[in-house]
Amino acid sequence: MPRAQREEQILDAAAGEFGRYGYAGAALSAIAAQAEVSKQLVLNYFGSKDGLFVACVERAGRNVIDPIERAISTGQGPVQTADDTLAAIFTGLQPRPHDWNVINDRTTPLGGPADAAARQVRTTIAAQAARGVAGLAELDHLESDDLSLLTDVWMSTVTALVGWWLRHPEQSAAQMIQRSRRIFAALNKIDDRK
Repeated sequence: MPRAQREEQILDAAAGEFGRYGYAGAALSAIAAQAEVSKQLVLNYFGSKDGLFVACVERAGRNVIDPIERAISTGQGPVQTADDTLAAIFTGLQPRPHDWNVINDRTTPLGGPADAAARQVRTTIAAQAARGVAGLAELDHLESDDLSLLTDVWMSTVTALVGWWLRHPEQSAAQMIQRSRRIFAALNKIDDRK
């Protein structure tokens, strides 16, 4: 098997292990066994557990950040941007929904390379979220602290949606996109009933 293909196989196994158990709970031996390679081969390719985690989080970041950027750069209104962003996130995560947990892992050693890589991806996504919700300021005259809170609410909502998806792996990205649309439509109706 070519090295690039073997690396992807290892990264797939590692993303699942890190996504389920976190950096702290993941074992290189379990990742190697799942990838059907030796632990030594994993270390030869990635150098260390940190190196493997960094490669996982960088790949996860590319699969989420780039589609989000395209969604928020279209110039659509805030509601359409939110819908497009969720669609981009679910589609980007379709091959490996656990990538969201890898990006948001808080068990990495503080100050180490794994922590720095995950923090960088989270910071980029949070900045994208802030840009995405900024369009609401013009609609509802929101203050800067309101936008900061709304960004946190958005990030928590996405995390809740992905968490639900992970507990229901039979759901496809397309089904999650439709489910999210129904949830947001129902929430909008609550506001309309006032």
